[in-house]
Amino acid sequence: MPVTRAQKEAQLATLTEKMNKARSLMFAQYIGLKVSEVGELRQKLREANAEMKVAKKTLMRLATKASNLPEISEKNLTGPVACIFSFADPLSGAQVAFKFAKDHAQVKIIGGIYDGKLLTKEEAIEMAKMPGREQLLAMFASMLQSPLVSFASICSSPLTGMARGLSELAKKKEATPSAS
Repeated sequence: MPVTRAQKEAQLATLTEKMNKARSLMFAQYIGLKVSEVGELRQKLREANAEMKVAKKTLMRLATKASNLPEISEKNLTGPVACIFSFADPLSGAQVAFKFAKDHAQVKIIGGIYDGKLLTKEEAIEMAKMPGREQLLAMFASMLQSPLVSFASICSSPLTGMARGLSELAKKKEATPSAS
C-alpha cells in the first residue's frame, strides 16, 4: 500500500521534531537483521535514552534541512538507512549501535551529525568508541579513590611543583619588609 502525502508529512514532522531534540544523530545500515534483532537494538537504544527511526532518505534530507542541520548528500546515504537519535548523552546512540554491531555484522554506522557538523563514517565510528560522560566520571572517581597513588608520584607532579613555587613566593613576600 503506497504511503499517502499526509502520512509522509506526518513522518517528516516526527523526524524534524526528533532531530531538533537530539544531541546527536547517527546513520546506520541494518539490512539482514531479523525482526527480533531490530527489536533488541531498539530496546537497548531506549535504555540509553536514544531511539532508532527508519524513514525514506528523501524525508531524512528534508528533515535535516527543516532542522537547520547540515545537508546530507545522496552519496552519504547508500542503501536502506536508519536514523539513531541520542537525546541525553550525545554518544549513547552511537555507542549502543557500535556495541550491537560487534555481534551483528549487518549493523554498520555510516555517518552522522554532531554539534552542527556532518560526520564521515570514520568520525562517527570514532565518536562511538569514545567513553561517555558517565564512564568518564566513573573513571575520574575511581582515580580519586585509588590507594595506589604514591606520595612520590604526587610530589613529582607539575601541579605540586607549581603549588610549592607559589608557597615559596608567598613566604618570601611575607619575609620582605614593606617599604613604607
